Amino acid sequence: MTLSASVVGGSGFTGGELLRLLAGHPDFEIAQATSREYDRKTVGSVHPNLRDLDLRFSSPEDLESVDVLFAATPHGVSMRHVDAFFDAADAVVDLSADFRLSTEEQYDEWYDGHACPEYLEKAEYALPELNRENLPGAELIAAGGCNATATILGLKPLFDAEILDGDERVVVDVKVGSSEGGASAGKASSHAERSGIVRPYAPTSHRHEAEIEEYLGLSVSFTVHAVDMIRGASATCHVFPDGPVTKGDLWGAYRESYEAEPFVRTVSGGGGVYRYPEPKVVAGTNYAEVGFEVDPPNRRLVVFSAIDNMMKGSAGQAVHAANLALGLEETAGLEFGGLHPVGAP
Repeated sequence: MTLSASVVGGSGFTGGELLRLLAGHPDFEIAQATSREYDRKTVGSVHPNLRDLDLRFSSPEDLESVDVLFAATPHGVSMRHVDAFFDAADAVVDLSADFRLSTEEQYDEWYDGHACPEYLEKAEYALPELNRENLPGAELIAAGGCNATATILGLKPLFDAEILDGDERVVVDVKVGSSEGGASAGKASSHAERSGIVRPYAPTSHRHEAEIEEYLGLSVSFTVHAVDMIRGASATCHVFPDGPVTKGDLWGAYRESYEAEPFVRTVSGGGGVYRYPEPKVVAGTNYAEVGFEVDPPNRRLVVFSAIDNMMKGSAGQAVHAANLALGLEETAGLEFGGLHPVGAP
């Protein structure tokens, strides 16, 4: 079975990643990629790794009829055009924040309101490790935010094992690469300003806190730093549980949660150079790495997680969820395991 797919917003970084994944997917055929800025330009002129793809950008005003539409647009675009998306496609996978949360009130608090709140109850959160059972047959899928994805994957096993119940203190520090700012990022993302930095850009009240609270039932003290890498999101979570927890307890919890998951690897204090999760190791892949350490004197757990923000944190997660929604092999098109050694992600 071959399904037709389009990518709206195909000229951005995550749009390019979607096109790369779909071009190599055994069950998808790309019918259309849209871009206002690059209308009628070749996809390869914008994404040089896709020069062999025989496709030109077209206007988003002229959507073709397809089986699945992937929307890689900035926040606020999909909610204004979702009716047109569904006129063109049977299923819509949105990579923005427009359908990640459940209620209009949440968008009033964390964003700038919502233009079509009637769609919120129809959307399914894309992260399969969290929402696998609700994805088959889903027609509107909302990919998670990259910082929230890294944090949720790191902390979820602690809730599954009832080591946390939502009342404990949790402090999360996330380091992210420049690609999180998108292809049209401003001055702060230019090489001269970004090179060599560890810059807190969201010390408090980051919007992804809303996702973490909704899907884990946990309020976190959350800070994000921009660092000198291109791809990647690395979360370090400081957890203060009510009672003692051993490393054996943690190994049991993480194995129970992720042993059957095809795209999560537990890496915690083994031998070699890469003893804990690092974004460099998963660059270009749909894998997440999670790990942990126990700090008994301070009654603290330290949880680590690393993803490629444009893959597991966006395009890869979207394709993974679409595979499940459409009854395809869930790993299809996502088998790339990464490179070693590799340059800075």
